[in-house]
Amino acid sequence: MGKRSRQRQKNQSAGGRDPRDNAGWEAGYADIVKENKLFEHYYKEQGLVPLEEFEQFMDAMREPLPATIRITGYKSHAKEILHCLKEKYFKDIQELEIDGQKTEAPQPLSWYPDEQAWHTNMSRKIIRKSPLLEKFHQFLVSETESGNISRQEAVSMIPPLLLKIESHHKILDMCAAPGSKTAQLIEMLHSDMDVPFPEGFVIANDVDNKRCYLLVHQAKRLNSPCIMVVNHDASCIPMLKIDKDGSKDILFYDRILCDVPCSGDGTMRKNIDVWKKWTTSNSLHLHGLQLRIAVRGVEQLAVGGRMVYSTCSLNPIEDEAVIAALLEKSEGALELADSSADLPGLKWMPGVTSWKLMTKEGQWFSDWSEVPSSRHTQIRPTMFPPTDKERLASMHLERCMRILPHHQNTGGFFVAVLVKKAPMPWNKRYPKLRKDMSSISETRAGGPAAASSPVDTPCPPETTVEGKGGEEEEGEGSGEKVEEASKEASSAPETTTKQEGVCGPPPTKKMKLFGYKEDPFVFLTEDDPVFTSIQSFYDMSPDFPKLNVLTRTHEGKKRHLYMVSKELRNVLLNNSERMKVINTGVKVWSRNSDGEEFGCAFRLAQEGIYTLQPYIRSRIIRVSVEDIKVLLTQENPFLSKLGDDAHSQAKKMVMGSIVLKYIPNPNNPAEPQCPIQLCGWRGKTSIRAFVPRNERFHYLRMLGVEVFRDKQGLGQKQREDGKEGKEDVVDEVEKDGQEGGTVENEVNLDMKNGNENENESSPKMDTSSQVTSG
Repeated sequence: MGKRSRQRQKNQSAGGRDPRDNAGWEAGYADIVKENKLFEHYYKEQGLVPLEEFEQFMDAMREPLPATIRITGYKSHAKEILHCLKEKYFKDIQELEIDGQKTEAPQPLSWYPDEQAWHTNMSRKIIRKSPLLEKFHQFLVSETESGNISRQEAVSMIPPLLLKIESHHKILDMCAAPGSKTAQLIEMLHSDMDVPFPEGFVIANDVDNKRCYLLVHQAKRLNSPCIMVVNHDASCIPMLKIDKDGSKDILFYDRILCDVPCSGDGTMRKNIDVWKKWTTSNSLHLHGLQLRIAVRGVEQLAVGGRMVYSTCSLNPIEDEAVIAALLEKSEGALELADSSADLPGLKWMPGVTSWKLMTKEGQWFSDWSEVPSSRHTQIRPTMFPPTDKERLASMHLERCMRILPHHQNTGGFFVAVLVKKAPMPWNKRYPKLRKDMSSISETRAGGPAAASSPVDTPCPPETTVEGKGGEEEEGEGSGEKVEEASKEASSAPETTTKQEGVCGPPPTKKMKLFGYKEDPFVFLTEDDPVFTSIQSFYDMSPDFPKLNVLTRTHEGKKRHLYMVSKELRNVLLNNSERMKVINTGVKVWSRNSDGEEFGCAFRLAQEGIYTLQPYIRSRIIRVSVEDIKVLLTQENPFLSKLGDDAHSQAKKMVMGSIVLKYIPNPNNPAEPQCPIQLCGWRGKTSIRAFVPRNERFHYLRMLGVEVFRDKQGLGQKQREDGKEGKEDVVDEVEKDGQEGGTVENEVNLDMKNGNENENESSPKMDTSSQVTSG
């Protein structure tokens, strides 16, 4: 029995009564009071908010945060989804009255490009609970699972936009979970849907092993071969190696998103327990970690690259103080970019150049010299503004952007864009190149690459943290980390095979892996036996990159085949010992034991169809809008149910896995103007589509068929053009994926002749397949 239960029993036996005994059925914990006098006093003194706006600022902080959604920009279906939202759902929402509050129709965010992001005054709670909004809520849930919509806070969308990503950029997201910003980065890489393998990639990292699986789930929705999820402490994330022009080189990133852990006082509108937990000591504890992460980020940034530093905190100790310390350490290698014109329509306050520091007891300090020695472990010099006024002015801290909640009804946020102009000074100062890196050092020193693209040399652990001057946050535990890292590096055996790199991190001794043990990533060779039947059955084009195909087992039959881009393959092969990879690749084939008798043991997977289809030259059936409606609303329809054209194509094919391809007709604007590709199976006399449930609903909506659950969850109702026609829906058993608790289901909308073709040879669905990031 727990301590509280014993106390309660004791009170009752003594004749006392528990106050909860008289409470009603719905009685629970008391509402959190949205008041914090220390918070108000602190921000009034800092002067971040104009005094005449302060009450407005506090009132906005107490209001619930409006719901915001973002349409996945790289999908060719984005315009169709936007049209569907405007014409079907937003019109129904207008002028509704819920709990005495009149709802407004959702409005596009003025600063987000192409009307791809929308917000409404309805809170997330109202959207979830109101029966009047049931259809809209189900639409959001279904399209979110399909990866076509992301429910993301408005201010969270800003950092990826400021990175100015292009399809060839190598991107690192240092603190990525839960993954909404990572999803944006992936979308931007795939802005051209006609290119299945962009040259760039995203490496998404998080220190928390469990949160990495949230990250996998977010990324998986986008079905990209250019994403890798890794699990490391961002403040000492290892420097990676790649093969370049026949020799080993260091991987430097073109773009880095550094969205660091913070006190989160900008999120009070949605995380209401911040009201009672907020104290100034939070920022003092986090400042050192934030600075270490930012330093590690700029070390791995390519010269000419951009790094965006962001927090959901308004506190200058976590914001301008970190940026000023970073610029101070860089000695001119970094500069703040002016992003004032990058997002027209966004309201923001410029960064401040003076701020004070307050302890949780209410004591103020304006300068390091005022801090008593007893507090030197908690308060560090980097937390204060630079004392040299000329140096402070040259930093241009006013180029930082602080978003205040009352300006555009958002959360609070801080963002700064840094551009790297030269290698970091400690990298130039301590090259320490080993003999086996002499060829690279010659190239850097005087070769043709040196003039056009100077690169940093990774620094030893102690210089990574301290940089110039040695002023670092001993109170934050950095000294212990540095010492530990140094010991690991010195105790590691000096073998040229493992330490071809340079001066230090990461340690070469075997990494301690925490969390789940991941299956290996095993790349296939070009002459692997599995390709023989795949090549002949699907008539793969000669330029199909076989070397980019991997599986997750060394022994036994290969259950699933995944694909990654050529660049990510390079990273994986050269860094298996130094990084912990949680997930990568998009599934393109799954083993189907019944398929061997038809010529190929592997069926196509819907997740990777847009990646794989450009290389497939047979097994493709061109279908019409009406054909897709039949395939998505009936299980195993007879071939005769298809239109004449699709029927004749299907009759010429042998049984087995197929691609069902719809190409839009620009002369018929009433039909969807986006290409659709579905995986299917051609049986003896029937045909079926293998599409996960939410994607199935998505395509039906695009075709004008409305799909939603009734409130009791007793089935799905479908309405088309005002006519009601009920058809039961039978969901297959859902099973958790092995690696992340995500779900892969493939459902069948039950239909008229669904049971007549049960004996047809069609593949058995494997619902326990591996979770792959997408």
